[in-house]
Amino acid sequence: MLNESRPEQPARRMDQRAVWSWCGFDWANSPFPAVVLTFVIPAYFTQAVMDDPARAASLWAVMTGIAALTIALLSPILGAIADQGRARKPWLGLFTVVMAAGSLSLWFVKPEASDAMLLLVLVAVTVVAFELSMVFYNALLPSLVPASWLGRISGWAWGLGYFGGVGGLLLVLFIFVQADPPPFGLDGAPDKLENVRMAGPVVAVWLLVFCLPLFLWTPDPRGRGLPMRAAVRTGLVELWSTLRNLRQYPQLWRYLLARMLFTDGLNTLFAFGGVFAAGTFGMPVAEVIIFGLILNITAGAGAFAFGWVDDRIGAKRTILIGIAGITALGIPLLLVESKIAFIVLGSGLGVFFGPVQAASRSLMARIIPPGTESEMFGLYALSGKATAFMGPWAVAVVTTATGSQRWGMATVLPFLILGGFLLWRTVRDVPSEG
Repeated sequence: MLNESRPEQPARRMDQRAVWSWCGFDWANSPFPAVVLTFVIPAYFTQAVMDDPARAASLWAVMTGIAALTIALLSPILGAIADQGRARKPWLGLFTVVMAAGSLSLWFVKPEASDAMLLLVLVAVTVVAFELSMVFYNALLPSLVPASWLGRISGWAWGLGYFGGVGGLLLVLFIFVQADPPPFGLDGAPDKLENVRMAGPVVAVWLLVFCLPLFLWTPDPRGRGLPMRAAVRTGLVELWSTLRNLRQYPQLWRYLLARMLFTDGLNTLFAFGGVFAAGTFGMPVAEVIIFGLILNITAGAGAFAFGWVDDRIGAKRTILIGIAGITALGIPLLLVESKIAFIVLGSGLGVFFGPVQAASRSLMARIIPPGTESEMFGLYALSGKATAFMGPWAVAVVTTATGSQRWGMATVLPFLILGGFLLWRTVRDVPSEG
């Protein structure tokens, strides 16, 4: 049964080791989106595996759309099942291992057009595993800290995540991509590029090492304790009941609708950041990584700083500030011809990425009722992915029709603006408590 806001939690002392172990999972998994989804692997795909930037952007768009549709279908179902079962961390562990295995396998993608499909399949599988892992990771937050700390903890985790992305990018850039000669006998010749292909294994090892504290020290609130077969049956029944009665809870479904739109815009920006930088500005892999470093630093700083803003003025206002900032900087970003101007505007854009993502999570954590965390964050993932194929496919269609990545990327802006407008007009903010 849903309610319109999370009940006030009694004051309690936080287990700091458990909290920081939870936050540390963002540090562990963030090199994956930074390296595999946004900067290194997209640039490698565009410039080394493919030889046509527009064609590469179109194929990448189709792949991310298919992955998003898969995530939208699976996340609420698996979340509902996990709530009825005995634990959430085994699910989190499963998808973490899949993500690591897929990232490791990117080593086998050679700089040849014949390996394009292998790369696209591996990235699709790993991004599905990444997003499904986030359902169960996010579900641990509401029971971890009091409501009055949700904004800060969510923001700190996002901030750590962005700095984890920085660490992963630095490791890939200076230890492998720019090393001359590359370490460990790797062949950096254009027909091998083993120093670039090492990015996937680096992400896998980083993830497996730094995820351990969460599995050791962050508590896993028990679900209903049903065995697997009963959990599946009951979870599906509960999910259907929730979906059927969702319109009775306007605060929740209006928020999910608004988030569905503006998150589609954000995810598309992330998915095509490296492809756009490499294709439109001719930035080689090393320059794309440097741009990614700058972007992650500004995004991490923004997430840390706005965590306090979230707890003070509310998550809704924090999200709206972030969307306004992204839109205001995004328009000139699509128009500039100078590489330096692109980097400067893109860095400013990063300041607002983290706050939107962190505040979106904290607002959801304040809305959902206890005992439904995985199911509700499954719906949260659904809202981020149900139409997520639309953004990438819009980019693909427009890029193919015009032959211009700029026009393709311009399709992102309507998603941000409409989602922000719906949030502003239809969703009541849920203040922090305490």
